[in-house]
Amino acid sequence: MEHKNKNYFILMTYLSVKSFQINDIFVSEMRKQRCNQELLTKIARKIKQLREEKGISQDTFYIDTDIHIARIELGKVNITVSTLKDICDYFSINLSDFFKDI
Repeated sequence: MEHKNKNYFILMTYLSVKSFQINDIFVSEMRKQRCNQELLTKIARKIKQLREEKGISQDTFYIDTDIHIARIELGKVNITVSTLKDICDYFSINLSDFFKDI
């Protein structure tokens, strides 16, 4: 009887570990962001254009907004819509106007 309980315990432990591994893979896949590099590049160029037209340095922008625009302007950062909205607010442009040429 004790032998069966030990096997049962081993089996349940194995299944529990496998369950956690499958869950970790699933959660990892869920966290992956979608990334459209062409779109990010266009957004980055537009942000840089707006900043340069206003004569604002990257440092001044960071001090005013606490947003590292240098990384965004490289087109390597997949920014959130909220961050883009904050950037547009800073430049006094709404999101629909921002995307007109993109």
